[in-house]
Parts: sequence; structure tokens; C-alpha cells
Amino acid sequence: MKLQKGFTLIELMIVVAIVGILAAVALPAYQNYIKKAAYAEITSAMDPIKAAISICAQQQVQGGANYLGCDTPALIGITMPGAGPALASIAITASTAVITATPNAYKGILVGETCTLTPSAPVANTAITWTWGGSCVTAGYIRN
Repeated sequence: MKLQKGFTLIELMIVVAIVGILAAVALPAYQNYIKKAAYAEITSAMDPIKAAISICAQQQVQGGANYLGCDTPALIGITMPGAGPALASIAITASTAVITATPNAYKGILVGETCTLTPSAPVANTAITWTWGGSCVTAGYIRN
């Protein structure tokens, strides 16, 4: 009698089923990580603008109700970042200095998933706190 070696069809089907289940669970999680990593380009492009507005406000705003002296790239002494694969544009709102970033459709990020950074009301000799807002928070790219 000859001894056979190898796997049976049932054993192979069980292995394929296990791999399929693992892939079904892992793929969506992996796609979310890809989106978050791509969105990091957008948030990192906002950081120098945020820092420049904070410095400008500490130097120029003396307890006023707005950021009129720190609400344009020229006033804060910075060049706005150019568009990239994920980043379409960044804008600063007049008098409030809210930074708004608009993404490109890239690696699962949608064009409408904008992100805003809103500074606290300017108060003399008080640090500015920033609040994230927009679709980037609700989509889970940013934790507030």
C-alpha cells in the first residue's frame, strides 16, 4: 500500500476561507490608514500658517476682538504652500484668521473633506488655542 502525502481539498478550502475572512477585515482598516496618512500632508501644510498667525497675534493684537493685523499671508510674513497631491489650497479668512484647507481627490480623500483651524478670541498676553473643525474631524483624519 502506497502512503499519500499532501493536503486534502477540505484543508485547502479552510485555509482559503480563513485568508478571505482576514482580508475582509483588514482591507477597510488599511484603507483608513492610507487616507489618514495622505491627509497628513494637508495638516502639516497648515502648521506653519498656524504658527505664523500665533506669533503675529502675540506681537500685534492687543486684546482686540479680531485678527485684522494677522489675517493675510503678507501680514504674517509667510508664503502660502503650493498645491500638492493631497492639498488643493489653503486660505485664511479675513478678520477671524480661520485657516481652511481644501484637499484634492487623492487616495480615498474626497474634495469636500475640508479642514479648518479656528483660533480662540485674541486676548492680550494669553496663548492662542486652536480648534480643528470641518469634515476632516468627522471623517476621523483629525482628533480634536
